[in-house]
Order: sequence, then C-alpha cells, then structure tokens
Amino acid sequence: MEKPRQSLWGLWNISFGFFGIQIGFALQNANMSRVFQSLGSSIDDLPALWIAAPLTGLLVQPIIGHMSDRTWLGRFGRRRPYFLGGAILATIALVAMPQAGGLIYAALLLWMLDASLNVSMEPFRAFVGDMLRKDQHTAGYAVQTAFIGAGAVVGSIFPYVLDHLGVSNTAIGGGVPDTVRFSFWAGGAALLVAVLWTVLTTQEYAPDELARFTSHEGDALDEAHTTGALAARGFGGAFAWIAAGVAVALIVERWGLEKEVYLLAGLLAAYGLATIAAILLARAGRETSMLASIVGDFSGMPPVMKRLAVVQFFSWSALFIMWINTTPVVAQNFFGSADPASAAYQDGGNWVGVLFAVYNGVASIAAMTLLPLLSRRIGKAKTHMACLLAGAAGYASFFVFNSADMLLVSEIGIGVAWASILAMPYAILASSLPQAKLGIYMGLFNVFVVIPQLLVATVMGSIMKHFFPDQPIWTMAFAAGTLVIAAAAMAGVKVPGEDG
Repeated sequence: MEKPRQSLWGLWNISFGFFGIQIGFALQNANMSRVFQSLGSSIDDLPALWIAAPLTGLLVQPIIGHMSDRTWLGRFGRRRPYFLGGAILATIALVAMPQAGGLIYAALLLWMLDASLNVSMEPFRAFVGDMLRKDQHTAGYAVQTAFIGAGAVVGSIFPYVLDHLGVSNTAIGGGVPDTVRFSFWAGGAALLVAVLWTVLTTQEYAPDELARFTSHEGDALDEAHTTGALAARGFGGAFAWIAAGVAVALIVERWGLEKEVYLLAGLLAAYGLATIAAILLARAGRETSMLASIVGDFSGMPPVMKRLAVVQFFSWSALFIMWINTTPVVAQNFFGSADPASAAYQDGGNWVGVLFAVYNGVASIAAMTLLPLLSRRIGKAKTHMACLLAGAAGYASFFVFNSADMLLVSEIGIGVAWASILAMPYAILASSLPQAKLGIYMGLFNVFVVIPQLLVATVMGSIMKHFFPDQPIWTMAFAAGTLVIAAAAMAGVKVPGEDG
C-alpha cells in the first residue's frame, strides 16, 4: 500500500512548526555572539562559549531519534510529543536569555535553548518521511526548507526592524540592548504558536498503519540484526578511537593549543568507551539497550548515508564558521569598530541580522523554485554540488567587496547553498532509509552536522589566535574552502536512478 498523497495544505501543516523552530535558531545564530560580547566576552572566548550548542545536539538528537521511533502515545502520536515539549522549553529559554546577568548564565541558557530546539527539530525530519510517500519526499523537504528560510528571515531581522521603529539599540552601561531583548521575547511566542499549529492540525499514522505501508522487509525495526552485527565486532576499532583521543590530548599539551581542544579529545575517547560498552551489551543479548542500538545503527549506516556524511561534515563547518564570526567580521571590517560597547559595533550587529535575513530569504525562494528545476534537469547530486560552489563564492566575496551594502550580493550565493544543504541530503536519504528507523538515522546524520561545529568551536580559535590574530575576516576564507571540499565530496555520492 502507498500512503495517501498529501495536498499542498497538508505539506504546509506538516512543516509549519519548523517555521517557529527556525525563528529560535535564527535569533540564536545571529545574536548570541553579540549577547556574549555585550556581557563582556572577548572575541577569543566566543568559540568556547558556543561549544554548548553543538555538543548538546550531538547527544540529544540520536537519543530523541531512537526514542521517537519507539514512541506511540495514541492520539498524541509518535513525533508530536517531542515537538511540543521541546518548544515549551525553548520558549522559556528565549524569554530568559535577554535577562542574563553574566556570561555563565547566558552560556547555560544557550545550552538549554539549543537542547530544546534539538528536541523539537530532530523528529520533524523523520516526521516528513513518516507522513509522505516517497515520490513526495523532495517536495516535502523543499516546503520544510522554505519554512526554515522564512522563519530565519523573521528571526534574523527582528532587531533591525525594532531599531528602525525607535527601540533602543544600545544599553546604558553595557548589557543586552532592548532590540535584542524584545526580539527574543517575540520569537519565543512565535515558536510556540507555530509548533502548536503542526501538533493540532496533523494526525500521525499508527504503528499498524505504517506497517501496512511497508514495502519491503528492510523497513522493519530489527533490533536483533543490529545488535547481532555489533556483537560480532572486535574491540580494535574502539581502542583506535580511544588512542585518537589520547593523541589529540597530547598534541594540545605539546603545542599549547586552546584548552577547548581537549573537548575533542574527550569526545573521541568517549566514543571508544561507548563502543566497548555497546559491544558487551550486545554480546550479553541486550537487544533493547539504547546504547547498543545507537552504536550498532551508527556503525551499520547505509552506504549512501556514509558518503553524504562527508559532504555534511564540510558543509556545516562553513556554516558554523559563518554563524560565530560574521558579527565581528562585519563590525570590524565594514563598520570600523571591534568594540562591542560602541554604536558602530551594534549597527554592524543589526546589519548582520539583515544579511542573515537575506540569505534565508534566498534559501526559502530557492527551495521552491531553483532546487526542483535543477534536480529535474541535472539530478539531485549535481544540483547539490553546484549550490555548494555558489556558497563558496559568496564567502570568498567578503574579500572582494568593501561596502557593507555589497555583502547583500554575497548572501545570495550563501542562501542558495543553505537551501540545498537543508533539502537535498534529506531528500536523498529519506527514500533510501528503512521507514522504521527514520528517527534514529536522521538523528545519527546530525552527528555529521555537529562534529564539524565542535571542531570549528575548538580548533578554529587556536588557528585564528596563532596565525590571524585580530583578523576575523580570514574565517571567511576557511568557510569558502570547506564548501569547495564538500562539493568535491558530493561527486562520490551516487543517487539511485541518476547517472554518475
């Protein structure tokens, strides 16, 4: 049996909640560096303060994916309880964030905000696969990307609009200005309302209904197969991960790198230890163990997912470089001030909100027009490759333009890349993954979104401090380079039904 075909209105309802979630992410991405610096952080400390966000996603998304695959709460559904719970917590964090009295408080609220947004966001990726037939996956993720872009426009431009409406853009004696404060409060309300819309207007398929839609045996949730394959593994790979963590720690100690790089060492070693524990649980016959299931599914990813993981790794490295560094780059190089207490710096921060709104607006339009057109003409893989190269050109143009207004042109290329990053990998994956494991695989795919962010947050600070001190614009060169690498890696991704 095929799932019923969804109308455009059905596609709207399924993804509208992502509009609110992305308002929250946009407010976070465009303003947290500004909040941290307004509370007294130096530019060298920004990567360390941002670490909480990707680390939270790394831990939360696979767990939520695993749990949502196994959840059924009757009329409340499978994925919707996670949407709503995460939205409520994220709203609380957005309301509290502008009241932060110090850096530690703000960093803790960033952790809470990112954790909550991840709890809401991860099931939405699987929700599209749950609700749509395979021939609608591309359309479903395109609509979701359009809402992501629209939500990001709203979230990014809030402070700029409020400033032009006469709201104070500086805080007497320092601190978070009213433009940012009111934006976070309005964003929290919008997030909750949007998620409630999806929760109240959609009805999920019950487990027995999904079973009737299953088209082949691979769609079944087979824990015995997963844990059996894990039990047959040796411990060599696990010890290699631990050794890699120890090696990174020794390099940090020997070369005097930033202390945040120790986090990378700890994560490598922790995964090695988790793998040992998971193998032992699998050998003991613990088929219901969450740890054994997650590690087993991670090691048994389908080939197309492994290849796309490399592309995601480099794509999201560029994005995280942009989110951390655009505000100091624009303020220093285009508004002439690196002092967060100055009016020029705050004007630069508002302009970054406009730039982020532009690239997200471009992404929203490109998702519904350019991506479907290119996909039909040249295929999904080549479309994604071309869009990534457009993003690389956008980052490189920061070195060509000398006017803040001209950066609007840069954001067009970045927006095209952003649209493709949000839509094409998921459209390729959704039709290739077993239905019963969409949640866990979408959560595990997020690992390759988070790991590069952790590397940027830990390693980039060391690179910039040692080679480009007080010159944040060079981060844009790194962003351009990583997107070129991502485009090259995409050449190795073979989509079924498309020519190489």
